[in-house]
Order: sequence, then C-alpha cells, then structure tokens
Amino acid sequence: MYAVKKLRVAPDAPFSITQEAKRIERVGLERARFAGAPGAALVEAPDTVRIGRVLGGRVAIADSSSTTAGSGPFLFPASPYTAMWGDLDLLTASLDVTALEAHAAGLLGVERFRLRFTGTTPVSASMARYLTAAVTAFGRDQLGNEEAMASPIARAEVFRGLATAVLQAFPSTFRDQQTRPVADRPAPGAVARAVAFMEEHLSADIGLAEIADVARMSPRGLQVAFRRQLGTTPLGHLRALRLEAVHADLSVADPRAGDTVAGIAARWGFAHPGRFAAAYRDRFGESPSTTLRT
Repeated sequence: MYAVKKLRVAPDAPFSITQEAKRIERVGLERARFAGAPGAALVEAPDTVRIGRVLGGRVAIADSSSTTAGSGPFLFPASPYTAMWGDLDLLTASLDVTALEAHAAGLLGVERFRLRFTGTTPVSASMARYLTAAVTAFGRDQLGNEEAMASPIARAEVFRGLATAVLQAFPSTFRDQQTRPVADRPAPGAVARAVAFMEEHLSADIGLAEIADVARMSPRGLQVAFRRQLGTTPLGHLRALRLEAVHADLSVADPRAGDTVAGIAARWGFAHPGRFAAAYRDRFGESPSTTLRT
C-alpha cells in the first residue's frame, strides 16, 4: 500500500504504530494509529491513489509542490511525500491507479485515459460529504459483509462506487474532460440495444462502459438518451433489473435450506444491506426478509 522510507520520532518519548488493513481486488481500507511522540516520515505509494481522513490527532502532508493539513477527506500526493503527525488516528482508502484510470476511461467513453489529480481537497463541501459517505459505507457495510464480498459482481460494484466517488470528488483531468459538451446524436435503437444487453448479461460484471459500447454511444450520450426515453440512467435501469431478479429469487428461496437475504442480494451485486433493503422496499412495498419468509 505504501512504503515508509525514513521515520523520525522524538528519542525521549514513548512511540507506537498500530495498523489494520482489509482489501479486495483493486481497493483496500487501512487504519493507522501513531501514538506518543510526534514524528515524521518520508513515504512512497507507487501505483496507488490514497485518500485520507483524520479520525484523531493531526497530520500535515508535504511534497515538492504543496502542503495539505486538516481532517479530510484529502488526497495523498502521487510522488514521494513527507508526513508529519502527532497522536494520529488515520483512515485511508487505497485504489489501484491502473484500475482507476480504466474506470475513468470507461466513464468517458475513451480507449485509454491518463488520470492526473490537480488538487488534494474535494471540489465542494457536498462532494466531501459524498466521498466520506462512500468510504464509510465501504468499511462499515461492505468489506465486513462476507456474503457480499464472496460475490464477484458485488465486489466489482463496490469498486465502481468508490472509484466514481473519488473521480467526482477531486479536481482532475477526469473532471475537466467530463465537463466538455456531449457531441453524441442519439443512435437509432441505442437504448433498446443497451436494455437487451443488460437483460442478457444481468449476472455478469458489466458497467456503464460495457453498456455504452454495445449501444454504440458514449457513456454520457447514453445517459442523456436513457433519461429522455426512460426517465432514468443506464445504471439505474440495471439496478432495477437486478432488484427484480432478487425478488424472483427470494420468492422461491427456502430459509430452512440456508437461503439468506444477504446471500441472494450479493449474488446480484448488492453489497450494502441498508441501501439494498431501502431500494427493495421502495420497489416492492415490503422488506426482502418478508418476501423470503412468504
């Protein structure tokens, strides 16, 4: 995740480091506690995009061009940096930079994309809250959900959700590209092709990039077309189809045989129990556990 090259602490005071880490492919969550004497370290994190949030104490991050301090969320520099702290309790999320760039390319509808962040703090207070909520959900509700994390679709959706939050929250070449006008003209049958593709690949690891490619439109253009024709987004429609699949499975499942709401939901890509239950209740007028019991 990262390498500490040099570590300096006061020689005449107690000092300890405690670290915890959980990870799925492409993304992980880490918590580090630096107790006792204030300290500093030279740190490198190659091939990783790291977002931090201070839960206690203080930290300042400095690289060759800038210094960042505060509670967060904030972005760690891509180049080697110096971290200075005092009684620090730090939560970080780490994303594989190659996977993040591939996700950005898919959202933009380009073959390859070179991601460069141009700032270390979120573009707005609302984006800071959005990112904080995404990281909190990742650690509290998703990583600890063993049934969900056993599902490849659920793990892929978890990565996409957190990656999108990071891309939207910080100033970057992605945001610059995203603000350019959409040049697509709706392709005849694009929405129909997209919907058919979703229905045929409902249990596969698909996202906006794959759906837009089949529709022969850019992701942003397809989003405009979906809103115009169906009043939703491509991913919103995909979630609705998967909710229907969950409902069908719950209707024939047998809890006495070991079938669970969490396991069936994860099979269709739903890794956040609270959000899934709320969406299910809104669509079907009852809780998923009620469907399972009846």
